[in-house]
Amino acid sequence: MTRPANRRSQTVEFVRASSRRGRSRARSWLPSLFTLGNMLCGFAAILVSFRGQYGLACVLIGASVVLDIADGAVARLVGAVSPFGLQFDSLADLVSFGLAPSLLTFALFSDGRDGFDPLGWIACFVWVACAAIRLARFNVTIDPTADKRFFIGLPSPGAAGVVMASVFAFSDVLEGRDRLWVLLVVVVPGLLMVTNIRWRSFRSLVSPKSRRPYGLVTAAVLVVVGLATVPVLTFCVVAYGYLFSPLLVPVVSPLGRLVPARVKELLS
Repeated sequence: MTRPANRRSQTVEFVRASSRRGRSRARSWLPSLFTLGNMLCGFAAILVSFRGQYGLACVLIGASVVLDIADGAVARLVGAVSPFGLQFDSLADLVSFGLAPSLLTFALFSDGRDGFDPLGWIACFVWVACAAIRLARFNVTIDPTADKRFFIGLPSPGAAGVVMASVFAFSDVLEGRDRLWVLLVVVVPGLLMVTNIRWRSFRSLVSPKSRRPYGLVTAAVLVVVGLATVPVLTFCVVAYGYLFSPLLVPVVSPLGRLVPARVKELLS
């Protein structure tokens, strides 16, 4: 069976560090520095969560998301996609998007509570287990010819975004009061990580070879302006919009094609 011609453009070339020399080898470690920063922010988020600095923990997890996107873009830019980098990235993601969000939620949920709290323990462990399963499944099913536009299962950074937005918006409700929020904020996104539902991957949009930078730049400007003016609302719109995107995209996409066609018809 022959493969489509465009498959070649989607192929990822894995390069071993031992095959590089001198400056090229040093450059190959650059993406790992971003991955290390990702892990550092996740570790710091865990520490500050247990000091009650929940807002700062969310900011640190958000920094991990940015660094996680950046390390892949840098790796493709310098041609340093390697098996080591993929494994290291997954381990960093387990810290930043597996342990950090679950422990942040557990610290917030158990604030002011004494003794053993089985619901909090179980809910937060479900998150960690689902994040680990998702990352392990991703590692063993890497297909260089697969469609890079989509993730199978909710990406762990996207699930972590739901926790961050919820903490910013509903921390007063979450803080040791309503146990139902733990199930909604932790268990539901956690289980979505191990489903076979497809979520759009935005890594292709931030790739140095992206051919559609204008939409990305516009969206980035809108997000930055929103974070500067109405940060809580912007966080919720971005996080929950991505969470429900598999349901929203089939509805919005036809409208997106209809509007330009209608405008062209009116102008003609």
